[in-house]
Amino acid sequence: MAKAKTPADLTITPRDLRFGRGQARRRWWLNDDPIGTALFNALSVTFPKGEAFFIESVRRFREGVSPRLAEEIAAFVRQEAIHTREHVAFNRHVAEQGYDVSRLEARVDEELAIARSRPPIVSLAATLCLEHFTAILAHAILADPRHLEGGDQSAADLWRWHAIEEIEHKGVAYDVWMHATRDWSRWRRWVVKAHAMLIVTARFLSGRTRGILDLLEQDGFTGPRVKWRLFRYAFGRPGVARSLVRPWIAFFLPGFHPWNHDDRALINKADSEFAAARLATA
Repeated sequence: MAKAKTPADLTITPRDLRFGRGQARRRWWLNDDPIGTALFNALSVTFPKGEAFFIESVRRFREGVSPRLAEEIAAFVRQEAIHTREHVAFNRHVAEQGYDVSRLEARVDEELAIARSRPPIVSLAATLCLEHFTAILAHAILADPRHLEGGDQSAADLWRWHAIEEIEHKGVAYDVWMHATRDWSRWRRWVVKAHAMLIVTARFLSGRTRGILDLLEQDGFTGPRVKWRLFRYAFGRPGVARSLVRPWIAFFLPGFHPWNHDDRALINKADSEFAAARLATA
């Protein structure tokens, strides 16, 4: 089997855009749906601190990488920094709608504190797992327009833009991991990353579900019926969580690399379709 790798002609392009400044958004900005809105809002609350953690984890292992990977790391850092800025602005809108996100942020702090208490290579393993999550979520968002259908324009454009760049840099953390563990056996590398993915998945799903339910409770939605509606939204229609199952399993297969699935055509299509967002002033 040929060794998978990041495409040689890939370009990682930081798109320094701003979304929704001075624009009003609905409380339930995604199609007037409290469930879908809560899902995306809960994800967004995690991003600023999470992306700072990704940058920190990758930077620790950049010494000795190839010139090309060094350039990709720099572009990755730039993209993640801009994502942080835009999600801080997005989260400000969430708070302005009257939501208390302090419990969600505290949960992220707890999760990151646990990760940071481990050796740096464990933080890098957690990062490559979470980067895989964001990349396959990004693919789902771009591949199926139903996920953002009916959303306020500036919010939907933000998520599409973020998705484009998450796919674009999806191999960076993995390639840094391969560099950092270059002296490891394939078996040791697989065991560590597989173990990390199982832990990250459990914490990610638990933490984000609690965050979504927290936001829904603030809107007065509680009880088993609300949990069923959330499950049906995630795994039924539009089924954003359902669409992640197969690519999540692929992470554990021999020869896995994020670019085994080359979805640059999806990036190009999204870039073209959402050209208006690309023209926003920096």
